[in-house]
Amino acid sequence: MEEVLRGRGHENVSAAHASTFEVTSDDYLTPAGDCILAIEADRTPADFDEAFIEACQSSEATIVATIEVGDYTERIEGRGHPDLSFENDRSAVGRTSDYVDDRTIMVGADKAAGDLDRDLVTALAEGADCTLRLTVEE
Repeated sequence: MEEVLRGRGHENVSAAHASTFEVTSDDYLTPAGDCILAIEADRTPADFDEAFIEACQSSEATIVATIEVGDYTERIEGRGHPDLSFENDRSAVGRTSDYVDDRTIMVGADKAAGDLDRDLVTALAEGADCTLRLTVEE
């Protein structure tokens, strides 16, 4: 199963955060948003299919986020969690920790924003289009 979000980078993308990465539907980004990779996302967790959500609510699920920006692709692997609700209508956040709120799309991620390829981050800071593909395997 797959869910896809499309957004774009912004001049304030720094991707410096050590424990999260985020894609938001907001149309702005301040320098404080150091986990945000893309803005103006066309979808949010609240739009996800119920079957996808249910699959992600298994602690045995493997969730893979693939970030595509121009010629760059980054893969982040994490886990599902029974408390994932996918109810947020603004932001999708991947976390290296086990913390869960309504924005969380995966826990135990093997990378955060600060771990991403710097060329990919530069492209985002130049406003490149970004696709976030989420797949789940039970």
